[in-house]
Amino acid sequence: MSLLVPTRPVITPGLVDAPTQVDLVVIGLGVTGAGVALDAVTRGLSVLAVDAHDLAFGTSRWSSKLVHGGLRYLANGQIGVAHESAVERGILMEVTAPHLTRAMPMLVPLGSSMTRAQAALTRAGLVAGDLLRRAARTDAETLPSPRRLSATEVLAMAPALRSAGLRGGLLSWDGQLEDDARLVTTIARTATSYGAHVRTHARVLSATGTSVELRDELTGAVSTITARAVVNATGVWAGDLVEEVTLRPSRGTHLVLRQESLPGLTVSVFAPIPGERNRFVLVLPQADGTIYVGLTDVPVEGDIPDVPEPSEPEIGFLLDVVSAAFARPLHRSDVVGAYAGLRPLLDTSSQDGAGSTADLSRRHAVLTSSTGVVTIVGGKLTTYRQMAEDAVDAAVAGSGLVARACRTRTLPLLGAAPRPVLAALEAPARLVRRYGTDADLVLASAREVSGLDDDELLAPVSERIPVTLAELLFGVTHEGAADVADLLDRRTRVGLVPEDRVLAVPAAERALRLVAAADR
Repeated sequence: MSLLVPTRPVITPGLVDAPTQVDLVVIGLGVTGAGVALDAVTRGLSVLAVDAHDLAFGTSRWSSKLVHGGLRYLANGQIGVAHESAVERGILMEVTAPHLTRAMPMLVPLGSSMTRAQAALTRAGLVAGDLLRRAARTDAETLPSPRRLSATEVLAMAPALRSAGLRGGLLSWDGQLEDDARLVTTIARTATSYGAHVRTHARVLSATGTSVELRDELTGAVSTITARAVVNATGVWAGDLVEEVTLRPSRGTHLVLRQESLPGLTVSVFAPIPGERNRFVLVLPQADGTIYVGLTDVPVEGDIPDVPEPSEPEIGFLLDVVSAAFARPLHRSDVVGAYAGLRPLLDTSSQDGAGSTADLSRRHAVLTSSTGVVTIVGGKLTTYRQMAEDAVDAAVAGSGLVARACRTRTLPLLGAAPRPVLAALEAPARLVRRYGTDADLVLASAREVSGLDDDELLAPVSERIPVTLAELLFGVTHEGAADVADLLDRRTRVGLVPEDRVLAVPAAERALRLVAAADR
């Protein structure tokens, strides 16, 4: 069969035919590592980017799926971090990935639990956040200015809220991602389109500033890569690779609910945490029919697990806070899924480790080890592009590489286009939302590799699972998915709801079989 797609995926599992000598090796393929690969290759460097598991395997898939404008950091006095977040949010929403982002209305209900002084403080914070948006030169059409709402307006947007004592609300806007793992995958695909080698299931056994020993996790073969520079972008595992790096990870937990648990919700709700002046639990409706509730900030001690697990006290805390704001109390049975991510916070405190992880700065840092490995840690998803730029700057300066200036501030990702162009595309809305102008490519390549018609390719996996066979096929042919877990837990997010994951396994297995048959 003649395929519209390469016989080998653009993003490749394992190390077969991988280069053995490059300018830059990037270790870790979360959002920052993928961003480093894209930044470096578009400066004219040869790049090999690897991950022991898969794209977005770590913290990058466990976020709130938001593009933060820095309001929280402003409230904590981290003005520089807040401004950087607002600038990077604008770049993501208007240049880099308008197809993967949207404006998210955020509602703060003014109920009996919030005093008028707290309400005034919150309103002042929202106004300051809008000033950040203006200073970042993000258009008001992208993110409108905040405003006060009446109680009637609030209940029209969120009818499930507790009406007793409700005196109105505050409406503001921030950025929301279609999906964090989809952003990582799209950055990685874009990097490969410029010539970067992106390899998953390739574990680093050892690394210095000029060489990396790798093991192909699919075949067991070990190889050594020589490089002019090496960047460690492994997040919470950075200290395992470079001993000089000390982190104080914190766990952020989210719950996954069905929409019927909080019916009629058309905006995100920020539920005040009792006894806290400026902290909220976020209630975030998703396009796939679920609602995310988060998040916590709990210090983590000991070994870092591959997949963090939420604790029952965290789940109970989130349910209690949201129940206080809504008319119907939430119960443990409402939770159809839960996930936790670890923030890779740099430990800049005294050696006794005193202080809360909530107080640690979200500022990122670039560190160079005694062997020359450049490590990028800290920060957050929204500022990945700036983090990558800083890491590549350090790698170039430390190695003597000759590279062009950074291009990523004005470089759209694959599928990106102005919002009016995206709105006019004649393609299935779900595919446009997840792939932008590549929606036609997704469907065309699925037709070619499977021989199936559009009705079968675009049919949802089930009534509750909007994922299609076309997406699963594209995950294998273009995005390097090697197995069911890659497809259901990263390329799509079906795995966030365990019972849905079970139902989707046959579709994922079918996609893998269809591609294997076409390749024979």
